[in-house]
Amino acid sequence: MDYTTLFNTVKSYLQNDFPDTVFSDTAGTGLAVVTSAEQIDTFIKQAEERIYNSVQIPPLRRNATGVLSANNPYLSCPTDFMSAFSMAVVLNYNTAAEDYQYLLNKDVNFLRAAYPSSKDTGVPAYYALFGPTVNSGVVSTELSFILAPTPDMGYTVELHYYAYPESIVTAGNTWLSDNYDPVLLYGTLVEAYTFLKGEADMFAEYKGKYAEAMSQLNRLGTGLERGDAYRDGQAKIRVSP
Repeated sequence: MDYTTLFNTVKSYLQNDFPDTVFSDTAGTGLAVVTSAEQIDTFIKQAEERIYNSVQIPPLRRNATGVLSANNPYLSCPTDFMSAFSMAVVLNYNTAAEDYQYLLNKDVNFLRAAYPSSKDTGVPAYYALFGPTVNSGVVSTELSFILAPTPDMGYTVELHYYAYPESIVTAGNTWLSDNYDPVLLYGTLVEAYTFLKGEADMFAEYKGKYAEAMSQLNRLGTGLERGDAYRDGQAKIRVSP
């Protein structure tokens, strides 16, 4: 299911073209128009974020490398960062002697207690999500890590992390829309029908379909894709004698 099909299917299911809506702007200086496409696009994006925060599927994973600064315990997160899967210091990066040393994720308090001084330097062994990045006194909306001990040289680090995939609204097609579109359709319908304040029985129907689709996607994302028949055995239904 591509974006155009999803867009038209939502309107068809709900029998509503979502006409342009005119609002007074907050400053009271004019009128703001929210178009039909903007309304439905918002419902789609809300559904995507709800789905991506409910089940881990392959498109959520990202990989990035960076270089630490000597005597600086902080490292800026990627701009699309949501949460970390793992972080490793790569000694002898890009050589035959490459050595991945994975850091342990701890709380900032642990790092401060274990290494009270930022002058405690060496190969980092721990990392924690510290807070917003500050550049020239300006607090950014992006986050940063703190590492301990403070790196004593410019080590290369590799970060595996979670991030939202590009929305189908701008991409046209996504892994989710190509591989399991029912959850995206019913998730969007739930968001749209909430906006419309629709009938309770149909709202319950859409929510039930969405819950069923999420259960099936969860079976795939955190079940089938996390193992294989060699290690886990084939799925089977017990047959009564």
